Amino acid sequence: MTSREAKTGEALAEDYRQAGFNRRLGFGARPALVVIDFCLAYLDPGSPLYAGVEDARASCQRVLTAAREAGIPVVHSRIEFQPGGADGGIFFRKVGALECLVQGSPLGAYGEGLAPVDGEIVVVKQYASSFFGTSLASTLTSMGVDTLIHTGVSTSGCVRATALDACQHGFVPIVVRDACGDRDPQIHESNLFDLDAKYADVVSEQEVLDYLSTLTTGN
Repeated sequence: MTSREAKTGEALAEDYRQAGFNRRLGFGARPALVVIDFCLAYLDPGSPLYAGVEDARASCQRVLTAAREAGIPVVHSRIEFQPGGADGGIFFRKVGALECLVQGSPLGAYGEGLAPVDGEIVVVKQYASSFFGTSLASTLTSMGVDTLIHTGVSTSGCVRATALDACQHGFVPIVVRDACGDRDPQIHESNLFDLDAKYADVVSEQEVLDYLSTLTTGN
């Protein structure tokens, strides 16, 4: 048995492309935006989930503003557990830091500029994916949505899980690189690489803003 040589950078990207990964899906005709779990728990330095993702928060705010101007559906997801975490099951047992998201914790509040406005959908969940155990798939289907633009935290956790489930539910997943964040840049980049190779289109903030501007112009 022989092992494959480890590759990095462009050599790794080219290896994936030659194998048939990294095909582009493109934006559909009926997009929606999901803001995944962007709460104070990831922004407050005193939180066990603190990730230092203020730049991603600012990018997410800009994308959210553009989505509202374009008039597309906006979904906000957040994690909230009962006291004691019984509804969090194995996930709550595995990740002790999730205790800071028990109902009533101030760390569960939305990050600056990211609170929902009237008419926007809020999904409350107990697990990583915004689809798991929620009505999100049915809601998006009833709206005729074909593309889900992903922003939020963390890239390796709830963003990745939501993008994977979006793919599996038949929605084109678009992940906005600048508007997602994680507690470690290497983990962030590794997960974006894998998502872009197999499940989603990973794009820049500017690409999304340009796309949303065409929808705004058409309104």
